[in-house]
Amino acid sequence: MFVIGERINGMFKAVKEAIINKDKKIIHEIALRQLEGGANALDVNVGPSTADAVGAMKWLVETIQEITDVTLVIDSPKVAVLEAGLSLCKKKAIINSTTAEKEKLDKILPLAQKYNAGIVGLTISEKGIPATASERVEIAANIIAQAMELGISPDDVYIDPVVLPVNVAQAQCPELLYALRDCKLICSPSPKTVVGLSNVSQGTKNRELINRTYLVMAQAYGLDAAIVDPTDKELMDAMITADLLLNKNIYCDSYLDAYRKSLSGK
Repeated sequence: MFVIGERINGMFKAVKEAIINKDKKIIHEIALRQLEGGANALDVNVGPSTADAVGAMKWLVETIQEITDVTLVIDSPKVAVLEAGLSLCKKKAIINSTTAEKEKLDKILPLAQKYNAGIVGLTISEKGIPATASERVEIAANIIAQAMELGISPDDVYIDPVVLPVNVAQAQCPELLYALRDCKLICSPSPKTVVGLSNVSQGTKNRELINRTYLVMAQAYGLDAAIVDPTDKELMDAMITADLLLNKNIYCDSYLDAYRKSLSGK
């Protein structure tokens, strides 16, 4: 499982204040905690922290790269902000994200081509989020076709079937799982799949339990990547154990520690 840490986001008070005050120490601490928890990549989103989103994105990317060369997932609805981050990334980045709406595809896919970046494609069309797995897969196929026209390989595309909160869209939870499975049949090589996990528990009680249970279910349906809080140890333990039971890791009595040591290179 490719774990994308979600905590460097201007929606969080500590990150917002760090951006405003140019407090590198806070960003370094948040980045390192996520990496220590098991993150393979870090989502970078300035959120509503400042009117100068371009400047804030540049500062965040430069600040993070002072302490790590981990993959960065540049996250913004604004093309200028995306490009500001991508232009400073020292290694191949991932763009988060585009929908299947033509206006967005026409602006964001060329950025992925220009910077040789991966791209997250949300299964959202001009009509919104579809109700069924088959409609999600149809939208995913359109995103992949458009990407391939620009020479972007399908395995650089991360299809996000869009998690909806269980308390308002309970019937959508299994539909997303079916979409994860069926997206693998679109083409060869297959696109990757990703979810923004915490959306499933938005506005609910027992958020941590709902998150980790749904993550394990999604893994069983072929999920490749997830945007999560890697400092949630119980969630990460569940993810590692699910990969073990899906025969993706080798069993040993200390498999949890072994997995974490493999990430740190120790």
